[in-house]
Amino acid sequence: MSDKLKVAVVGCGGIANGKHLPALHRLSTVDLVAFCDIEEHKAHEAAGKFGVPGASVYADYQSLLTNAKPDVVHVCTPNDSHAPITIAALEAGAHVMSEKPMAKRAADARAMLEASKRTGKKLSVGYQSRFRADSQILKKMINGGELGEIYMAKGHAVRRRAVPTWGVFLDADKQGGGPLIDIGTHALDLTLWMMNNYEIESVSGSVFRKLADRENAANAWGSWDPKIYTVEDSAFGFIKMKNGASIFLESSWALNERQPSEANCTLYGTEGGADFKNGLTINGEKHGVLYENKIQTGGSGVAFYEAKQERPEFLEAEMWINAILNDTDPVVTPEQALVVSEVLDAIYESSATGKTITF
Repeated sequence: MSDKLKVAVVGCGGIANGKHLPALHRLSTVDLVAFCDIEEHKAHEAAGKFGVPGASVYADYQSLLTNAKPDVVHVCTPNDSHAPITIAALEAGAHVMSEKPMAKRAADARAMLEASKRTGKKLSVGYQSRFRADSQILKKMINGGELGEIYMAKGHAVRRRAVPTWGVFLDADKQGGGPLIDIGTHALDLTLWMMNNYEIESVSGSVFRKLADRENAANAWGSWDPKIYTVEDSAFGFIKMKNGASIFLESSWALNERQPSEANCTLYGTEGGADFKNGLTINGEKHGVLYENKIQTGGSGVAFYEAKQERPEFLEAEMWINAILNDTDPVVTPEQALVVSEVLDAIYESSATGKTITF
């Protein structure tokens, strides 16, 4: 009998095959034992590629939970189904990693957190930007006090023309929103984590749908269909923290911006600043002069040798599974992910009502 953790994956589409399954498959501490997708052939394909011999396949996640009895479940489905699947898996005795965002709406995310506490099972959310080499290095520098007090930040999630035209990305009912909840969520999570500040005072936001109705628009993945494009194309938020610190969040799939930036942030501290433009750079003042330090996060710079650099999704999976095995908190806690969802909700609400949302 194997002493490895039995892992099941619900939703065998792009994010599962591109991120979760390759990362889990390489770990010696887990067995991928069950796969589920409403399009059952996708589950069969994933099982054949990543599963252990005899891995089971389902079109219904309730049947998977009942029959496979996994130790861990990864939820890789559209946003509107994160909460019901996660809560069912937690109540069935499994630890859960849900794809981002935590849920379609903050109320659902709150129910997920409550289920985790009630069952005593671990819950985490797939914010892999925290696990990039540059993010990990900057976090250590911040923890060491190198930026001092971070009192202003910007979260960047801006594409010039890269609207995802597949799946349900453009479906407001399934996703709950467009670029804000899709890629803005990564930038906001990264920014809050770097600041180590989750105490929100107020949020104001503006949401736009200015380019979505254009026919035959230039786009990285081919022109979109305006008839099914029911979400925003840009959203912006101003977040004020209880200690007075502020964050400006920008997100867009289609914006007339010459220098797009995604899943990044710019930080302004009393002792220095940091940004990810063309690589991680720290700036500050010492001995009466200004300085900029480019931080090397890749190879060694030595000819014929490159230092090992873990892919972020590999490190994410490894640290998540280790948290279960060692009974420690995951790097991304559900409490942190809930705050992200609450802010996203508040930006949408503020734009719709014209009011600042107070927490």
